[in-house]
Amino acid sequence: MELISRYLLDTNAVIYLVNGRLAFPLPEGKYSISIITEIELLSFSDLSAEEEMRVHDLLLVLDRIQITDNVRDQAILLRRKNRLKLPDAVIAATAMTLQATLLTNDQSFTAIEGLDCESLQTEMNDDRTRNSVARTLQGNLLLEPVFFLIHRSNRKRI
Repeated sequence: MELISRYLLDTNAVIYLVNGRLAFPLPEGKYSISIITEIELLSFSDLSAEEEMRVHDLLLVLDRIQITDNVRDQAILLRRKNRLKLPDAVIAATAMTLQATLLTNDQSFTAIEGLDCESLQTEMNDDRTRNSVARTLQGNLLLEPVFFLIHRSNRKRI
């Protein structure tokens, strides 16, 4: 039986993904988000209709993880020990409960003992690369390769 890596996407990782700012494709694996990430993504006050549609499209192919008793209890411990904001504590607790790697560029997560997290390289300053990605993956097609990768990976179970 092939072991599939499990990943939890932090809010900033989803934003980079939706906006085509990742320097490299996401690693193959099973992808999830915390319900907190969904709330954060959809509650931005200046979210355009197009951005909201792209976020909803991505949410269709990700497993959304609710706040279970185990996540709640772990989040309480993390807040006490690491003085985290509540949303960050819930996201970290979700990753830990799932035994998933948290993909994030929020450096505050790296100090949490027992949390496996990885940073994502972005292409913020390279207009040529960003324009190339935008031309290749226009509009809703921006996420099609990502949907394929995540959908294909999420069908496999550990």
